[in-house]
Amino acid sequence: MRYLDGPLVVGSGVAGLSVALAARGATVLTRGELAADGSSHWAQGGVAAALAADDSPGLHAADTVAVAAGIPELAAVEALAELGPDAVRRLIDLGARFDRDPDGGLALGREAGHSVRRIVHAHGDATGAEVMRTLAAATLDRPDIEVLEHHAVVDLVRGDDGSVVGVVAESAGERVVLLAPAVVLATGGYGRLYDRTTNPEYVNGDGVAIAARAGARLADLEFVQFHPTALDVGADPAPLLTEALRGEGARLVDAGGHRYMPAIHPDAELAPRDVVARANWRQRDSGAGAFLDARHLADGFPQRFPTVFALATEHGLDPRADLLPVAPAAHYSMGGIDTDLWGRTSLPGLFAVGEASSTGVHGANRLASNSLLEGLVFGARVAAVLPADQPSAHPAIPVGAFDLPWGRGPEHAQLRALMSRHAGVVRSDDGLGALLDWLAAADVLDHTIDGRNARLLATLVSEAALARTESRGGHHRLDFPEPDPQQARRRRVIPAPVPTTSPAVGVGR
Repeated sequence: MRYLDGPLVVGSGVAGLSVALAARGATVLTRGELAADGSSHWAQGGVAAALAADDSPGLHAADTVAVAAGIPELAAVEALAELGPDAVRRLIDLGARFDRDPDGGLALGREAGHSVRRIVHAHGDATGAEVMRTLAAATLDRPDIEVLEHHAVVDLVRGDDGSVVGVVAESAGERVVLLAPAVVLATGGYGRLYDRTTNPEYVNGDGVAIAARAGARLADLEFVQFHPTALDVGADPAPLLTEALRGEGARLVDAGGHRYMPAIHPDAELAPRDVVARANWRQRDSGAGAFLDARHLADGFPQRFPTVFALATEHGLDPRADLLPVAPAAHYSMGGIDTDLWGRTSLPGLFAVGEASSTGVHGANRLASNSLLEGLVFGARVAAVLPADQPSAHPAIPVGAFDLPWGRGPEHAQLRALMSRHAGVVRSDDGLGALLDWLAAADVLDHTIDGRNARLLATLVSEAALARTESRGGHHRLDFPEPDPQQARRRRVIPAPVPTTSPAVGVGR
């Protein structure tokens, strides 16, 4: 057992490192290596912020609300938009190398749902990597921040009063109890519940699952954003073709070269992501095919979009000459651990931020390039309210069962396939019912940590999708294809805490 003097931040992406850098001393725990793992590093899109002369936080907020399909938390949207410009300036002050125009100003791009150019990029399509390089370097320069790499979180540790006082983690096969004044979950979303996803290996929704086991309130789990243009080459994770390509004129066409988005939405390829994702799903389902045509970018492609160019050529495609086959892929979780605007959850001592959290800032559908911004803005806000002192001594600290091994068997792969089929881009009562029946019988998944987390989270997501008998944003029901004004609200649930099966752990120093 180890006592930490400051807050414990679980996760080392943009959100987690933003918390640690704004806090006065912290420990960062990451399952992989600092700045190399997680979704933030792989983000091809940029950071949205009202930095241009023809832009304003009010306009940014209005665009965010317009895409959010009727259920955003307006206070969260206002905070995001108002604090966004300063968040980008802080990154620049830390040394972030964003793309510049010929006059030396920031080269701002436009993506779907944005009414003006406000997207800051780095190296064309490697913004996430540049932001993470900047934050990681700043973290390593801070002697008051300790980074524990290759530490995987197994479960939360709770006091006998129900508060969260630490975690059980594993490193090199050894389990350790870490106690802290506060625990911040910045573990990312749950995109890898699906077998076609842009999310890397470690983004399994583990943080949301362990919070659910502790009885933390969750929100909006049915709202999963599917990126419309993952490269359809059978890779896992699916290579992402950034939305900035469509912002620069790339078109969606069928196998015969016919463009289909203008007939579906007035903004065509720049329609909200849920609209484009469903259009591409229908194209593939009908056999007509879905392809991205970026050939007009021609010889400038390798310089403007080096990440996409490398991904395409790795799979034998040349974007300058070939149509790029695309398919929707699970990309971003709007739902997660329910928090206020300062990251507080329903459990004392537990905070959440970034994609693991659900502030309501995205509503039912996230505006492009608001995700990195969310981590930057709300990470700093969380740090401002973290307690600095150890909790008072408890007679005992019950912890969850943590003697299970890690591992993913064939049932885990089957779960992912069934989630894509029945709880993916389109859903129905029959499909969700069949999925929940399968999950209820798949108790073999509970024999490993990975399987237990996936089964719990898949059940919660599927139950939320079944309960919302309408279509809204990232949630589309074939049997209820229209939005229902009576359901224009967020949906919160409090899972029953999992009973403790492990011996109590003393807390006295």
